[in-house]
Amino acid sequence: MNPCDTKSIVDWLTDGARSAPRPEMVLADLCDQLVQAGIPLWRVAVFVRTLHPEIMGRRFIWQPGGDVTITEGLFDLLETDQFRNSPFVAVIKSGRTIRRQLQDQGNPEEFSIFRDLRAEGATDYLATPLIFTDSSVHVATWSTQQVGGFTDAQIAGIETIVRPLARVAEIRALQRTATNLLDTYVGHHAGERIMAGRIRRGHTETIHSVIWLSDMRGFTSMADRLPPQMLVDLLNLYFDCQVPVILKHGGEVLKFIGDGLLAIFPLAEGSADIREVCDRALAAAREAQVNIDAIEAPANIGHAHGIRFGLALHLGEVLYGNIGSGNRLDFTCIGPAVNLASRLEKLAAGLGRSIIMSAEFAQHSRADLEPLGEFAVAGFAAAQKTFGLPPGSAVKPASGDGR
Repeated sequence: MNPCDTKSIVDWLTDGARSAPRPEMVLADLCDQLVQAGIPLWRVAVFVRTLHPEIMGRRFIWQPGGDVTITEGLFDLLETDQFRNSPFVAVIKSGRTIRRQLQDQGNPEEFSIFRDLRAEGATDYLATPLIFTDSSVHVATWSTQQVGGFTDAQIAGIETIVRPLARVAEIRALQRTATNLLDTYVGHHAGERIMAGRIRRGHTETIHSVIWLSDMRGFTSMADRLPPQMLVDLLNLYFDCQVPVILKHGGEVLKFIGDGLLAIFPLAEGSADIREVCDRALAAAREAQVNIDAIEAPANIGHAHGIRFGLALHLGEVLYGNIGSGNRLDFTCIGPAVNLASRLEKLAAGLGRSIIMSAEFAQHSRADLEPLGEFAVAGFAAAQKTFGLPPGSAVKPASGDGR
């Protein structure tokens, strides 16, 4: 390859950089190829904004001889002086390239990163906009320690790959955005099934799982008493008490229904250890109760008992998949087992219990459970045996992941 001849690199990017399946591999391979082409890179950083409820963007940093490091920027980062007064933001706002020859003491140091890079021996810095097809601007920065900085030919070589790099970055970002949105709104496992092509109505499968169905006690009266934003904040705090522990113990949250939450703990195909799944679900339930008990309730919620929840755990088969009308579908689970969990959750309120379990669940649980009796439930011919935690049973967060 001739010095600074980047044609083969442009061709590789134009072909989608298919030999590098992950974004960090794209950056590593790209930088290695540019160095081989005679461009003496010392540090390259790429910042790509994303669509995620907690993360506003990701930064990838390459340096020779090491792995690409990935940093996720939370939305709080937007309010920091470090970010607002950075070349990333300047390029995003202007859509223009910034170059600073760092060894030239006469150049302005409007960004603190210039001082940091110079202290590490950097001699030149180039920040280029990566402009996506929707006109959004993302950024790639290129630094060298070469005496005298980049030559004009080396700058030109970098500039030839910026547009095809933007196309590859956009494709990978869109793929990640699709995954992020599916994880956020339908859950990770359901999202994987959708991305794998299981998108037709009626596309369902039968799975054996523990069903988790919970709701907040007294929510209707709270909704009548609390200001709307306070109610939303309280609901988010309430779900924060459950969702992380469900995920930690191997469950999958399928749906929020007002103040209700539907989740499952699937049994792996061919798994014989149903007890282990039941133990994980109950460990998550115990932790959730501890978390909810610790919520500081608003003074005007309408009762003196703080925030309370009811939860039913049941073990059974559910239909899991696409249900709906035409092109408006929901990926969820249905079936008699889900219906029974719903009935038991309502029964728990009448029994003054926070956590109630079905006979099927209790049969496979290794916990010390207390029989609560048999009860008629709507929609089921036979009375249903129910179980709870014994009086005085310590409800403590389980250590580890519950496995």
